[in-house]
Amino acid sequence: QVQLVESGGGLVQPGGSLRLSCAGSGVTLDRYHIGWFRQAPGKEREGVSCISSSDGNTVYAGSVKGRFTISRDNTKNTVYLQMSSLKPEDTAVYSCAVIESPYRLCMLLPSEYDYWGQGTQVTVSS
Repeated sequence: QVQLVESGGGLVQPGGSLRLSCAGSGVTLDRYHIGWFRQAPGKEREGVSCISSSDGNTVYAGSVKGRFTISRDNTKNTVYLQMSSLKPEDTAVYSCAVIESPYRLCMLLPSEYDYWGQGTQVTVSS
């Protein structure tokens, strides 16, 4: 059974940093493209970043490029999202997700992902 568990969310002041973790169970994450998404109250789910299974290439939404970094630690079967220079508009539930098919691309469209975690809350406020 595939399970993804996010952690690391919390309350942080504007300009602060958080590192989110996506831990895999029943799945080896380095075999797949992994995406991070977020959803704020009253808004649609938004793609944040993706890391490729094949070459490690990364993709970022324009709103987070230069502030967020996605990475892997394959020894821990974990994908991270390092978030810096956080803004109030970054407040959302952050979820990680897996693209199962090796024929699909690493990109930021939620409909392309097959498995999802339950999410972790990030709140940026003073």
